[in-house]
Amino acid sequence: MNKTPAFSICVYCGSRNGDSPLYAQVAQEVGHWIGEHQGQLVYGGGENGLMGLVAKSTMEAGGRVVGIIPTALKTKEKPRIACDELHVVDTMHERKQMMAERADLFLALPGGIGTFEEFFEIWTWRQLGYHNKPIGLLNTEGYYDSLLAFAQSSVEKGFLSDSQMALIKTGSQAQELLRTLVQDAGFSPQAIAVGL
Repeated sequence: MNKTPAFSICVYCGSRNGDSPLYAQVAQEVGHWIGEHQGQLVYGGGENGLMGLVAKSTMEAGGRVVGIIPTALKTKEKPRIACDELHVVDTMHERKQMMAERADLFLALPGGIGTFEEFFEIWTWRQLGYHNKPIGLLNTEGYYDSLLAFAQSSVEKGFLSDSQMALIKTGSQAQELLRTLVQDAGFSPQAIAVGL
């Protein structure tokens, strides 16, 4: 993609594939949707797992990919050299800050502790007013059911508010959630209609 991307989305997800083929299928669906709609993927820069599948699918569908990986993870996660931009930074803090700055919106797919940490941090930053960008949680095969139930119990026990919960959008259908987030980020339906 030579022209300016229609939007830029940061995707958090696992560096493993998980135990269901549907996780990989949905990661590819997300990547294809981004590419088909002339979007830009910003992600952790790895080649493995769902991360690699999202990046590969985005590029195959004509999208642009920005990978950001800390030096310490270069051997562990195997950087995706084929990215349009691959940034190697010194720390995880730099990685997350750069990912946040380069994105118009955020989406978490199934993943492990790193995905949880990134998702909760970007959610915390939003409720503190550090950004006002849409955040989505893609609940494939009910992967995040227990997490969402725990968050709701925190509301009931007085540690979270309904307004904080309202700062994230959840859904199990990738394309529907992506469309909602991109529109919430201020991009017109016409700008993202290509490929529908």
